[in-house]
Amino acid sequence: MVISRSEYYISPEEYLEGEKFSEIKHEYIDGQVYAMAGASDAHVTVSMNVSMLLRNHLRGSGCRVYMLDMKAQIDVINRYFYPDVMVTCDTRDKELEYFKSHPCLIIEVLSESTESYDRGKKFASYRHLESLQEYVLISPDRMNVECFRRNSDGHWVLYPYEKGEELYLASVDFRCAIAEIYEDVLLVDDNIY
Repeated sequence: MVISRSEYYISPEEYLEGEKFSEIKHEYIDGQVYAMAGASDAHVTVSMNVSMLLRNHLRGSGCRVYMLDMKAQIDVINRYFYPDVMVTCDTRDKELEYFKSHPCLIIEVLSESTESYDRGKKFASYRHLESLQEYVLISPDRMNVECFRRNSDGHWVLYPYEKGEELYLASVDFRCAIAEIYEDVLLVDDNIY
């Protein structure tokens, strides 16, 4: 994921202002800025499919769905990320133009270069969001969705979904056949795993 790193501290305000004009998206971690790599056809298609499904489901509900270009702010640990898909139903986020601070659902589509980061340090960062109820990881090349859902004790519980199953996202009361997420995606043969 890391392509470039600044050796100097950059304030959140400087970062946000710079992102308005940057041709390259950057994530922000405690004063350091990291350029983001491009995405594959499958990655973009899966992101778009799940965004459209969620948008259609949430239309008129007051919740908003964002894809790829909206930042999630984790203020308590000084971080900004660009989730592949993010949903917020919090009215406070309507006032924020360039980032959202109270998402209930964040979805990341995995790639070889970011998978361990998305599962590890990024998930650890997202867990600081009190509003976050579900964190979803989607494989872009085989039907495999992992939903981490925060339970009433504050612990994160894994709910895995595979080919032929129905995905359920409790945070937004959403259901769909997992195959809908992979529409128009060339999948890898599951027998090789």
